[in-house]
Amino acid sequence: MTWPGFFLGCLVFGFMLSALSFLAGSAHIHIHGFHGPHGGARGGGKINFGSIAAFVTWFGGVGYVLTRLFRLGLMLVLAGAVLAGLAGAAIVLWFIAKVLEPADIPLDPADYNMIGALGTVSCPVRANGTGEMIFVQQGRRAGVAIRSDTGHPIAAGTEVVVTRYENGIAYVREWEELNA
Repeated sequence: MTWPGFFLGCLVFGFMLSALSFLAGSAHIHIHGFHGPHGGARGGGKINFGSIAAFVTWFGGVGYVLTRLFRLGLMLVLAGAVLAGLAGAAIVLWFIAKVLEPADIPLDPADYNMIGALGTVSCPVRANGTGEMIFVQQGRRAGVAIRSDTGHPIAAGTEVVVTRYENGIAYVREWEELNA
């Protein structure tokens, strides 16, 4: 095998790894990689599948270009290819640390607990019937089907509190009733 062939093979293999990494991320398939020494922003410096794929792709691409277009010695070609590979991996790691990780907030199940949620009735509840409540959870407006916990009707615009949540239906009581 020639050096241009080796570098071309690295380029193709790295590109396939990058495509696999992209498709796995799009399908929410998690490929856990080796997490190397930690340092930098938010524990950056992690060696992961995406950074390895970027390194191999850039290493192969630059190595191929340097061997085909320029008559350089093997050590210069290898040095250039390694530097380009490190730069490609660094770009991926920077993107993860600065763009993806800051928005990655761990979910707390208590933040999504419906019991105790305060909202306003948007569609009135008839006696033993179903209506709708609008409420704010995690900074966004949401709606949920509601029923009166007592079986009494509840008018639109009334503030209510969820007392229990079963099968996608929130059972509510009027805030005034609980606050008295």
